[in-house]
Amino acid sequence: MNESSDNLLRRRPRDSWFSRFQILGLVVLTLFAIIVKVYLPRIIPSTSWLELPLLLTVYFGLVYPNQIAALLFGAFVGLCEDSLAPANLHPIGMFGITKTLVGYFAASVSMRFNVENAFIRLVLCFFFYLFHALMYWLMRRALLDQNVPFDPQEILIYGALNSAVALPLFLLLDKMKVSGSRSAIL
Repeated sequence: MNESSDNLLRRRPRDSWFSRFQILGLVVLTLFAIIVKVYLPRIIPSTSWLELPLLLTVYFGLVYPNQIAALLFGAFVGLCEDSLAPANLHPIGMFGITKTLVGYFAASVSMRFNVENAFIRLVLCFFFYLFHALMYWLMRRALLDQNVPFDPQEILIYGALNSAVALPLFLLLDKMKVSGSRSAIL
Protein backbone atom coordinates (compact mmCIF):
# COMPACT_ATOMS: atom_id res chain seq x y z
CA MET A 1 0.00 0.00 0.00
CA ASN A 2 1.18 3.51 -0.65
CA GLU A 3 1.09 6.49 1.68
CA SER A 4 -2.10 8.04 0.28
CA SER A 5 -4.07 4.82 0.66
CA ASP A 6 -2.71 4.46 4.19
CA ASN A 7 -4.04 7.93 4.97
CA LEU A 8 -7.45 6.98 3.61
CA LEU A 9 -7.60 3.76 5.59
CA ARG A 10 -6.04 5.04 8.78
CA ARG A 11 -8.54 5.70 11.49
CA ARG A 12 -8.78 9.17 12.82
CA PRO A 13 -7.25 9.50 16.27
CA ARG A 14 -9.64 9.92 19.14
CA ASP A 15 -10.56 13.49 19.87
CA SER A 16 -8.26 15.08 22.36
CA TRP A 17 -9.49 16.99 25.35
CA PHE A 18 -8.70 20.19 23.47
CA SER A 19 -11.00 19.43 20.54
CA ARG A 20 -13.76 18.70 23.04
CA PHE A 21 -12.98 22.08 24.58
CA GLN A 22 -13.37 23.66 21.12
CA ILE A 23 -16.81 22.09 20.74
CA LEU A 24 -17.73 23.37 24.21
CA GLY A 25 -16.52 26.81 23.15
CA LEU A 26 -18.69 26.61 20.03
CA VAL A 27 -21.69 25.68 22.18
CA VAL A 28 -21.06 28.67 24.48
CA LEU A 29 -20.64 30.95 21.47
CA THR A 30 -23.87 29.56 20.03
CA LEU A 31 -25.77 30.25 23.25
CA PHE A 32 -24.45 33.82 23.12
CA ALA A 33 -25.57 34.06 19.46
CA ILE A 34 -29.05 32.84 20.41
CA ILE A 35 -29.33 35.49 23.11
CA VAL A 36 -28.17 38.13 20.62
CA LYS A 37 -30.68 36.85 18.02
CA VAL A 38 -33.57 37.08 20.46
CA TYR A 39 -32.78 40.37 22.21
CA LEU A 40 -30.85 42.52 19.69
CA PRO A 41 -33.87 43.09 17.36
CA ARG A 42 -35.78 44.45 20.37
CA ILE A 43 -33.09 47.10 20.80
CA ILE A 44 -32.17 47.59 17.11
CA PRO A 45 -35.12 46.45 14.95
CA SER A 46 -33.12 46.58 11.71
CA THR A 47 -31.02 43.58 12.83
CA SER A 48 -33.85 41.06 12.69
CA TRP A 49 -32.40 39.56 9.48
CA LEU A 50 -29.22 38.37 11.22
CA GLU A 51 -29.32 34.59 11.82
CA LEU A 52 -26.18 33.89 13.86
CA PRO A 53 -27.57 30.65 15.36
CA LEU A 54 -28.26 29.33 11.87
CA LEU A 55 -24.77 30.28 10.69
CA LEU A 56 -23.17 28.50 13.65
CA THR A 57 -25.31 25.44 12.97
CA VAL A 58 -24.10 25.43 9.37
CA TYR A 59 -20.50 25.89 10.54
CA PHE A 60 -20.77 22.99 12.97
CA GLY A 61 -22.20 20.76 10.25
CA LEU A 62 -19.49 21.73 7.78
CA VAL A 63 -16.54 21.42 10.14
CA TYR A 64 -17.60 18.32 12.07
CA PRO A 65 -18.96 16.00 9.36
CA ASN A 66 -20.89 13.73 11.69
CA GLN A 67 -24.55 13.74 10.72
CA ILE A 68 -25.85 12.65 14.13
CA ALA A 69 -23.77 15.23 16.01
CA ALA A 70 -24.81 17.98 13.59
CA LEU A 71 -28.44 16.91 13.84
CA LEU A 72 -28.32 17.06 17.64
CA PHE A 73 -26.47 20.39 17.57
CA GLY A 74 -29.11 21.85 15.23
CA ALA A 75 -31.90 20.56 17.46
CA PHE A 76 -30.20 22.05 20.52
CA VAL A 77 -29.76 25.43 18.82
CA GLY A 78 -33.30 25.50 17.46
CA LEU A 79 -34.96 24.50 20.70
CA CYS A 80 -32.91 27.01 22.69
CA GLU A 81 -33.94 29.70 20.24
CA ASP A 82 -37.57 28.58 20.43
CA SER A 83 -37.56 28.65 24.21
CA LEU A 84 -36.30 32.25 24.35
CA ALA A 85 -38.47 33.68 21.58
CA PRO A 86 -41.97 34.95 22.35
CA ALA A 87 -44.43 32.05 22.08
CA ASN A 88 -46.96 34.08 20.10
CA LEU A 89 -44.40 34.77 17.34
CA HIS A 90 -42.44 31.51 17.26
CA PRO A 91 -44.10 28.38 18.65
CA ILE A 92 -41.73 25.98 20.39
CA GLY A 93 -40.33 23.39 18.03
CA MET A 94 -40.45 25.30 14.76
CA PHE A 95 -36.84 26.48 14.81
CA GLY A 96 -35.88 23.17 16.38
CA ILE A 97 -37.14 21.26 13.37
CA THR A 98 -35.65 23.58 10.75
CA LYS A 99 -32.24 23.86 12.38
CA THR A 100 -32.15 20.09 12.91
CA LEU A 101 -32.63 19.63 9.18
CA VAL A 102 -30.03 22.29 8.38
CA GLY A 103 -27.46 20.66 10.67
CA TYR A 104 -28.06 17.24 9.18
CA PHE A 105 -27.86 18.43 5.57
CA ALA A 106 -24.77 20.58 6.24
CA ALA A 107 -22.96 17.56 7.67
CA SER A 108 -24.13 15.46 4.72
CA VAL A 109 -22.74 18.00 2.26
CA SER A 110 -19.43 18.20 4.12
CA MET A 111 -19.03 14.43 3.91
CA ARG A 112 -19.28 14.55 0.11
CA PHE A 113 -17.52 17.79 -0.83
CA ASN A 114 -14.53 19.83 0.24
CA VAL A 115 -16.11 22.71 2.12
CA GLU A 116 -12.91 24.57 3.01
CA ASN A 117 -13.28 26.89 0.01
CA ALA A 118 -14.70 30.31 0.94
CA PHE A 119 -16.87 30.51 -2.19
CA ILE A 120 -18.43 27.11 -1.50
CA ARG A 121 -19.13 28.17 2.08
CA LEU A 122 -20.73 31.39 0.83
CA VAL A 123 -23.01 29.49 -1.54
CA LEU A 124 -23.88 26.90 1.13
CA CYS A 125 -24.75 29.58 3.69
CA PHE A 126 -26.98 31.29 1.14
CA PHE A 127 -28.65 27.99 0.24
CA PHE A 128 -29.15 26.95 3.87
CA TYR A 129 -30.64 30.34 4.73
CA LEU A 130 -33.13 29.93 1.88
CA PHE A 131 -33.83 26.34 2.94
CA HIS A 132 -34.35 27.44 6.57
CA ALA A 133 -36.72 30.25 5.58
CA LEU A 134 -38.71 28.06 3.20
CA MET A 135 -39.02 25.19 5.69
CA TYR A 136 -40.10 27.56 8.45
CA TRP A 137 -42.71 29.15 6.18
CA LEU A 138 -44.01 25.76 5.02
CA MET A 139 -44.32 24.44 8.56
CA ARG A 140 -46.14 27.54 9.77
CA ARG A 141 -48.60 27.16 6.89
CA ALA A 142 -48.99 23.37 7.00
CA LEU A 143 -48.66 22.53 10.70
CA LEU A 144 -50.07 25.65 12.32
CA ASP A 145 -52.47 26.73 9.55
CA GLN A 146 -51.20 30.29 9.76
CA ASN A 147 -51.36 32.60 6.77
CA VAL A 148 -47.78 33.86 6.88
CA PRO A 149 -46.56 36.12 4.06
CA PHE A 150 -43.65 34.89 1.95
CA ASP A 151 -41.55 37.60 0.31
CA PRO A 152 -38.94 35.97 -1.97
CA GLN A 153 -37.11 39.24 -2.63
CA GLU A 154 -36.66 39.88 1.10
CA ILE A 155 -35.50 36.31 1.71
CA LEU A 156 -32.94 36.52 -1.10
CA ILE A 157 -31.56 39.79 0.27
CA TYR A 158 -31.40 38.44 3.83
CA GLY A 159 -29.77 35.26 2.55
CA ALA A 160 -27.09 37.31 0.80
CA LEU A 161 -26.53 39.43 3.92
CA ASN A 162 -26.23 36.36 6.15
CA SER A 163 -23.81 34.77 3.68
CA ALA A 164 -21.71 37.94 3.76
CA VAL A 165 -21.65 37.79 7.56
CA ALA A 166 -20.80 34.08 7.48
CA LEU A 167 -17.49 34.48 5.63
CA PRO A 168 -15.67 36.55 8.28
CA LEU A 169 -17.39 34.60 11.06
CA PHE A 170 -16.22 31.27 9.61
CA LEU A 171 -12.69 32.66 9.09
CA LEU A 172 -12.59 33.75 12.72
CA LEU A 173 -13.84 30.36 13.91
CA ASP A 174 -11.32 28.58 11.67
CA LYS A 175 -8.49 30.72 13.08
CA MET A 176 -9.59 29.84 16.61
CA LYS A 177 -9.65 26.17 15.66
CA VAL A 178 -6.20 26.27 14.01
CA SER A 179 -4.54 28.28 16.77
CA GLY A 180 -6.11 25.98 19.34
CA SER A 181 -4.78 22.85 17.63
CA ARG A 182 -1.30 24.42 17.37
CA SER A 183 -1.20 25.11 21.08
CA ALA A 184 -2.37 21.56 21.76
CA ILE A 185 0.58 20.25 19.74
CA LEU A 186 3.09 22.44 21.59
